[in-house]
Parts: sequence; C-alpha cells; structure tokens
Amino acid sequence: YQRRVRGQLDMAEKVEDGFFWLGKNTYKVPMKLHKQNREKLMNRLLGKTSPHSVVLLQGGKGKCRYDTDHEPLFRQESYFQYLFGVKEPDCFGLLDLTTQKSHLFFPKLPPDYAVWMGHIKTCDEFKAMYQVDEVHWTEDLVKVLENLETSVILTLEGALNTDSGNKHKGVKFSGLEKFRFDNNTLFPELSECRVKKSEEEIKLMRYVNRVSSEAHIHVMKNVYPGMKEYEIESMFCHHAYVHGGCRFVSYTCICGSGPNGATLHYGHSGAPNDRTINDGDLVLCDMGAEYHCYTSDITRTYPVNGKFTEDQKAIYLTVLAAQEAVIKSIKPGVSWVDMQTLAYKVIVTELLKHGFLRGSIDELMEHNIASLFMPHGLGHFMGLETHDVGGYLENQKRMDKSGFRSLRTIRHLEEGMVITVEPGVYFIRAKLETALQDSEISKFLVTEKI
Repeated sequence: YQRRVRGQLDMAEKVEDGFFWLGKNTYKVPMKLHKQNREKLMNRLLGKTSPHSVVLLQGGKGKCRYDTDHEPLFRQESYFQYLFGVKEPDCFGLLDLTTQKSHLFFPKLPPDYAVWMGHIKTCDEFKAMYQVDEVHWTEDLVKVLENLETSVILTLEGALNTDSGNKHKGVKFSGLEKFRFDNNTLFPELSECRVKKSEEEIKLMRYVNRVSSEAHIHVMKNVYPGMKEYEIESMFCHHAYVHGGCRFVSYTCICGSGPNGATLHYGHSGAPNDRTINDGDLVLCDMGAEYHCYTSDITRTYPVNGKFTEDQKAIYLTVLAAQEAVIKSIKPGVSWVDMQTLAYKVIVTELLKHGFLRGSIDELMEHNIASLFMPHGLGHFMGLETHDVGGYLENQKRMDKSGFRSLRTIRHLEEGMVITVEPGVYFIRAKLETALQDSEISKFLVTEKI
C-alpha cells in the first residue's frame, strides 16, 4: 500500500514539474525541450502563412495486433513527439500561428478505463504534464478550430520520407472538410527543424548514447563461445532498460556472428539472431537504445574469444582507419559525399596494404572497388528516428554510382546536425561472386586472400 501511495505522489510531482522521467538514475527530460521546438518551428513559419493559420498534427494511433485485442506497446509518431513529447496515443496537436499558443487534444476515455488501465487524467493534469497553453478533448477539435477563426490548416499530408519512400498520411478527423488545407508549407520547415538539434536535444541524445555504450561494454565483457546470438540481444536490451530506463530499442538488434556479420540488416524475423557463436568467430553487434523516442546507433565488431587472427585484425584496423579519418575531417561546411569518398580511399589503401587488393589507389578509386566491400552509405542523420529526416533537400536527387546511391544524405554538414560515422568492410558472397566474374573488376581482387 505504501509503495502504491508513494508511486501516486511521484506521478503528481512529475506532472507538476513538467518532465519525462522514469526515476532513479534515468535522465529527466524537461518539457521545455518540446516548447523550444514549437517556438523554433513557429519562428520559421513567420511570414510564410496566411493570417489565422494553424499547424495541425495527428499523433500515433493505438492499434491491436491483426484481429486480436492485443495492443503492442505504443510508440509516438516522431513529428508529433518532436513538438509535444506526448506518450499517449490517439492525440492531436495544434499550433496557433497568430497567438503562438499550443493546444493538445486527448480522447475522452470511458469510466471503465480506470478499472483496467488506471487513472484517467484531466485536461488540467495533461496541461501541467506537457507544459502547453491549452488542453481539450478530441471531440472538441472542430469547435476549437472554428473559435480560432482558422483560415488555413497546415499539415504534413503527402510529405515524402526519402529513406522509406513512404508518404505522411496527414490528419484524419470528421468535420475537417470545411477548412482549407496547405500540405506544402509545413514539411520542409518542420523537417529542417528536426535536422539541427537544440542543446536540450543533444543532452538527451548524449544520455541515450551513453546508456547504449555501457550496454555494449556489458555485452563485450560477458559474451563467450557457445552462446546464441539472441543472448547478446537479450543482454543489451536488459542492461539498457535496467540501467537506463530504455524500454525501446531504436531498431532491430543486429547480432551477426561468423558469416552472419556480412549481412547488413541481419536479425530480422526471418534470421532472428539464432546462430550459435563459435570459438574464433567475429561478432558484429549493431544495437542502439531509445529514450523518450530519441535514438542511438552503435556498431562494434570483435572476436568472441578475445583474440584477433591476423586477417581479422587487418580488416578491423582498416575500418578503424576509415572512421578516424572521417571523424578528423568532419566540420561545418564539409560535403558528406566527400566524406564517403574519403572513407573509400582509406579502405582501398588499407586493403591494398594488407594484400586483399592489387593495383594503384587511383585505379581502385576509378573503378569504385571500395563499394564492393562497403555498399552502404557512410552514415545518416539521427534524432527521433535512427535514419532521421532531412537527408535530401527538395531539389536533391540520389546519385547513381554504387555505394553513393545508398547515401542517406548528400548535404553539406552544418552546426547542430547529428550524424553517424560508420564505415564498414563486408565480405558479401553475392557481391564478390559477381565481381569475380567481371574481368574489369576481378583483376584488382586477390582471390586467394579474399
């Protein structure tokens, strides 16, 4: 009983203070982070909209699994999270660009909800929790829009995600048909807001990356031959949750041992980290925790028995040299395409030195040999998604060249951007077998070494 009362008091304190916090040593995220994000967006929209315009976003929907009553754990839609930091599903958020006020709309829950799911919060409690100007029930959305004398509603409908190719579905709510919509102005402005992180966002991302780093170290200390790959995944997730409050991971954990390390997105349901790790294997661990929907992405590769073979060491040092060269060169104004080229040059230089390639560095670069071993892009923006938005501006197109076409951004770097640096050297059978049949490419490959 005392624990339950204590828990209720803790909840009240968190609502009053306006923080997302899971207690103990977890990070206390101030709701001012989202208030600053809203202010940033509204400032960018100044002079670009009609009088009495509003921004309207729909949060993520609570869903059941297929035709059952099982509800998978809800995770908020990222644009909505950026502006409001709301953990509940089925909400709407509105920014009045005339008054600069923020409004949240929550579903009015039936009394039975309190029996099965817990305390039903009032509008005042939500207002205190999320530090917005006004809170309403969703059933009053149209009435609020009418009271604001709304002339135009800005939405994200049709906005293209350049990583997935999917388009945003915008806002769906009965009664909105009577209003005029602008589905073009909001996306480039809100997307660009997310690209350049605030100080509060960077603090939060440092936290979740520290939690992930500590979880990786825990795995390194406890992995041994004979384990299953999924045990690595389990150790990582447990450590990140117990010690960091990270209930979600940023993406499906990739725990590839031996030949599985050469599969870029291993770990999916068809290949569920289920191999037994053998003595002498390298294990590639690509895992990142998530906190308050902000992500991390860390990959480390090492021998499960603690000792590199000479070839393993050569490949490891090749990747390390490429990473260090790029990190040393990164600064505002640098082209990310140039960083991909730099990584490729270091990779062919090192592979040539270690006897995997033959020819000159100029020849290897001209024939794009590095893309055989690193077919992916060098890195990607991070934030509320592992592959965060804003990689391609409206007038930018993907490159056709192998490896470069996989770049998730071709922009010049700017202060405030958060981007990963993750070169790799993969011996992918499907790519190498094709290359070895091409006389123009195979002449640069030392077959017996590869």
